[in-house]
Amino acid sequence: MSYLSDIEIAQACKPQHITEIADSIGIDRKYVEQYGNNKAKIDLAFLDENKGENGKLVLVTAITPTPAGEGKTTTTIGLADGLRKIGKKSVVALREPSLGPVFGIKGGAAGGGYAQVIPMEDINLHFTGDFHAIGAANNLLAAMLDNHIQQGNSLGIDVRKITWKRCVDMNDRQLRNIVDGLGGKANGTPREDGFDITVASEIMAVLCLADSLSDLKTRLSKIIVGYTYDDKPVTAGDLKAQGAMTALLKDALKPNLVQTLEGTPAFVHGGPFANIAHGCNSVIATRTALKMSEYTVTEAGFGADLGAEKFLDIKCRMTGLVPNAVVIVATVRALKMHGGLDKKELAAENLDALEKGLPNLLQHVSNIKNVYKLPCVVAVNRFPTDTDAEIDFIIAKCKELGVNTVLSTVWAEGGKGGEALAREVVRLCEEEKGDFTFSYEDDLTIKEKIEKVVTKIYHGSGIIYMPAAEKQIDRLEELGFGKCPICVAKTQYSFSDDASKLGAPKDFKVTVKNVKVSAGAGFIVVLMGDIMTMPGLPKVPAAEKIDVTEDGKIVGLF
Repeated sequence: MSYLSDIEIAQACKPQHITEIADSIGIDRKYVEQYGNNKAKIDLAFLDENKGENGKLVLVTAITPTPAGEGKTTTTIGLADGLRKIGKKSVVALREPSLGPVFGIKGGAAGGGYAQVIPMEDINLHFTGDFHAIGAANNLLAAMLDNHIQQGNSLGIDVRKITWKRCVDMNDRQLRNIVDGLGGKANGTPREDGFDITVASEIMAVLCLADSLSDLKTRLSKIIVGYTYDDKPVTAGDLKAQGAMTALLKDALKPNLVQTLEGTPAFVHGGPFANIAHGCNSVIATRTALKMSEYTVTEAGFGADLGAEKFLDIKCRMTGLVPNAVVIVATVRALKMHGGLDKKELAAENLDALEKGLPNLLQHVSNIKNVYKLPCVVAVNRFPTDTDAEIDFIIAKCKELGVNTVLSTVWAEGGKGGEALAREVVRLCEEEKGDFTFSYEDDLTIKEKIEKVVTKIYHGSGIIYMPAAEKQIDRLEELGFGKCPICVAKTQYSFSDDASKLGAPKDFKVTVKNVKVSAGAGFIVVLMGDIMTMPGLPKVPAAEKIDVTEDGKIVGLF
């Protein structure tokens, strides 16, 4: 049997005009700024002028990812479509994809099969230019920083203590560590430098956490770019850069409106990775969706130990938002990989491997239910090779934790395949009240917060601090940043900081190598293990398969 590719399915769909999508959720056309017929930005004045009640908020997260795939974004979109199928007014709120993974190995972030947001080519490529604006603002700050040093360095910035990097939205390992400013006095001060991928820029986090244009400018001004010779922090405000940076970002701050294949409105805005940043779409997009729907379905990146933890401990802490229900996505295939099975052997029934891998799912479920105290449901993304015995085994184990399991077939059936999940989500929102609790309190020290996340969420036994990290923590406490929430940067492939430790490892220690403050975003970044903020391309990058036909049609994009 041959299947259509994601892009073929998306290109075969006849979308509604974007003004009709706006009409369907009550957004007056005066607020709609069209980017062609199929996408638009919504003016920030719309949110300011609509102070009505919020709908229900549903967070979709997942087990620890594997090469077998979990389908979190696909489930998020299919659930929103499913809610519409059962008569509920729903909106989906997602992150924008980064060009790096699109041309690398992971793929895009527009869903898959018959649960996609469209126009998928635009969303996965340049879209409305938000990432370009973020990169430009990031690099303007870098340019103003080096220019200040070149023009006399009145702030006394120590070039050995510069923390601000340039960025580009591409997987390019060649740029991780560079030396610039070469070529003599007229060409700048020689120094070590480097690039992050745009999604790792603090400006991405700032844009996604800002709740207004003025808040954006204030946050930008607080960004620390380096330290003086006497170890005092230097900010973007000290360089007088925040105004020009805000000018570059003023349109990027407006949320993007698109639609699913079935015409469900979708806000796709912002895109920090959850393994190196906080992994959620923008606060502004989420709040806009909540005003316009009975149910807003949003997702957080990677497994629940990363995206959901940061959604709950950072985004909810800063905004007062609380999910009414949480969906944890799993596949039989991925759980068997966590049980040690090779990817080539996943098609055959193997209850032994499933039993060994299932603790990964159960630990995520327990964290949501018992640490954060939120109602949740497990969505099993069903594949044709999954057997009834395997499905029944998962259902029984989740029931022991008091959590229902629902089968999802949204990849193959779209909203119809999400109706059962939609009904369970509605039941959770209407019948079960959570008692939401953060995993740590504000007034703990930085080390105490790290310990809480490691022991309560990862279920690790301890933390090893490298000497540099010890000094950084002490200095950040001295500077008054100790009350900030933490944002752990670690591998997405394990609860631990070692990607090879699958399932639900126990009695492991994590290594904290580096700790820095993202003062504009308002959190402390804790780097564990060998995490990198600039990925590289694989041996055979996806870019090799992408092309454009004579009539301008993009092919090979998933």
